[in-house]
Amino acid sequence: MFCKARTGVPAYKCMEYQEKMKDYVVLIPIINEGERIIKELKRAYKHKIFAVADIVICDGGSTDGCTEEERLKKLQVNTLLVKQGPGKQGAQLRMGFWWALERGYKGIITIDGNNKDSIEDVPRFIGKLEEGYGLVQGSRFVKGGSAINTPFVRLISVQLIHAPVISLTARQRFTDTTNAYRAYSAEYLKDKRVQPFRDIFMTYELLAYLSVRATQLGYQACEIPVTRAYPKTGKTPTKISFFKGNSEIMKILVRNLFGVYKPKEKV
Repeated sequence: MFCKARTGVPAYKCMEYQEKMKDYVVLIPIINEGERIIKELKRAYKHKIFAVADIVICDGGSTDGCTEEERLKKLQVNTLLVKQGPGKQGAQLRMGFWWALERGYKGIITIDGNNKDSIEDVPRFIGKLEEGYGLVQGSRFVKGGSAINTPFVRLISVQLIHAPVISLTARQRFTDTTNAYRAYSAEYLKDKRVQPFRDIFMTYELLAYLSVRATQLGYQACEIPVTRAYPKTGKTPTKISFFKGNSEIMKILVRNLFGVYKPKEKV
């Protein structure tokens, strides 16, 4: 099914393999993740994540065969969404958020599709959403979490730059703010003071913004332990280039700090 673009939501194709089965959904944004997303989905299948949450792929237009439908169905993927409009991760998430809220989920968990994160921990996020938290951030740096083979530059940039700036902006301490493994309540995302469906969120702006807006508005937020494991050898699985990508993230952090992404409309 083709879904036309609307304000703040790119056009997309929707391949629904199952109806809504659970109260919560796991959104996995990908583009050309190859065997990494297949391995991640196999882990999810092994740990029966489909028994507690619907699994949805938010594809940015993969051409490497990783979204072959029969395989996705066998691995209990509920739906495949394929973005047709412009934008990168932020646009993929806006597509997924819109679709999930329209379908009536109580909460949304997001996780990268490169098999670095402990997808088996999804029930922990659901537990916190059930307790009433608006934002649940996964962290490899809190007690019980595990950071495996984290590149030194990435480790330093998170702990000395990204996390302190996000914590300052959010007015609450967070330790693993580049980690997209997190959960949001539907109440938080639908709050008129949040307004995530805006075209200003094209790349990594939405993750930074949603990290801080919850506590600014008085929603409860917390971190829970997760594992993030990088491969021992080979290329680091990331879409962020060392110079241009990190430079853009710094700009986003500063804009976020000064409230650039807050809604301008009076509500």
